[in-house]
Amino acid sequence: MERVCVIGAGSSGIAACQVLGARGIEFDCFETGSEIGGNWRYLNDNGMSSAYRSLHINTSRQMMEFKSFPMPSHLPAYPSHFQIAEYFDDFVKHHGFRDRIRFRTEVTSVSVAPGGYSVTTRDRDTGEETSHVYRSVIVANGHHWSPRLPEPAFPGSFDGEQLHAHFYKTPERFADKKVLVLGIGNSACDIAVESSRVSARTFLAMRRGAHIMPKYLFGMPTDHLTTSPLARFAPAWLQALSLRVMLRLARGKLTGYGLPEPGHAILAAHPTVSDDLLTRLGHGDITVKPNVERLDGSGVVFADGSREHVDVIVYCTGYKVEFPFLDPAEFPAVSSEDNEVSLYRRVVDPAHPGLYFLGLIQPLGAIMPLAEAQAEWIADLVSGRGALPPVPEMKAEITSYREKLRRRYVRSKRHTFEVDFLGYQRELLQERRAWVRSERVV
Repeated sequence: MERVCVIGAGSSGIAACQVLGARGIEFDCFETGSEIGGNWRYLNDNGMSSAYRSLHINTSRQMMEFKSFPMPSHLPAYPSHFQIAEYFDDFVKHHGFRDRIRFRTEVTSVSVAPGGYSVTTRDRDTGEETSHVYRSVIVANGHHWSPRLPEPAFPGSFDGEQLHAHFYKTPERFADKKVLVLGIGNSACDIAVESSRVSARTFLAMRRGAHIMPKYLFGMPTDHLTTSPLARFAPAWLQALSLRVMLRLARGKLTGYGLPEPGHAILAAHPTVSDDLLTRLGHGDITVKPNVERLDGSGVVFADGSREHVDVIVYCTGYKVEFPFLDPAEFPAVSSEDNEVSLYRRVVDPAHPGLYFLGLIQPLGAIMPLAEAQAEWIADLVSGRGALPPVPEMKAEITSYREKLRRRYVRSKRHTFEVDFLGYQRELLQERRAWVRSERVV
């Protein structure tokens, strides 16, 4: 009963295990696959990894590493997924909790029970089901594994191949074909670039423009700006203006490469990071198109009225936030069709104390250190070293957070749980300190 249940052994799940173990809190961690690493384990047999063969991180290793176990200095600034998976293996080995992870064990149900939550698991090899009651459950199964296709679907029909980016692994399948990549996020840019090297022709279509950021600015990884003095002390408008000026100096106007001018401020959407896209556009290897208007048999008609013959469509259209083991009727706070989640500080469901969501954020910066910080706060709450405010106060914070999102970010399902790296770290630290101060007053 006093043990904590951790669902998932990806980057967030292992962060939870490390923090709980360091605090002397017993836990059971259930992982559907045979290895740790989640999304960063290429061809993960849990069926949930979106990693493709050439994937590298788009946040630098110094920003991505866990505080409790820095990445080796011999790694490049932007390691591959193979190197990241090896780092996670070393992290678990260093902290010594691999034997407490139950691999090939799928969580099939979490429901409210007297004194906590009943967690049902299924052994993937034997099919045997087991149920235990836990006072606390940490959900850390990730949010980049359930593909979202265009909504509503494009009218018409298509004779060729269609796939979501989640199922893309290598570009050989596109050899000598005409490929349409739909989207302007990180995966869309990577897949369009790779496709253009082997395809007969590659088109890149998008609903709106995006600010394309290089991985390096003035000789340093671009994401180091998120922890620079400018990010720490300057107001948001000055940060955005400074970044816009630096990008203009570094790569010029995006319209010069054939991309549409973004209709939003530079920090009003999740950044797209690519060093290769602009070069391939400049070479004429990728053709930019507006959004799809309809599918047309052997081709696609675009919003500008043009039509192109296409053999393959790759939808880089994001992911649904889903928790198959949670009944939507019982847990409506995390069951929105629009990816909106109602969690206090992006972690706690006010209606279900003891149920925590780890890594369910989309940061302007790396997620791993933030998941580690979330885990520290959760450990405070689990151990009694911290406490939650009254429910009305938690609901007010959720409402305030949503209003700030709507004022700042582009309206899309991608920006429903966005956070700033430094700002969110401060938020969690203040939450932990507030309880300490209140205890001193009492």
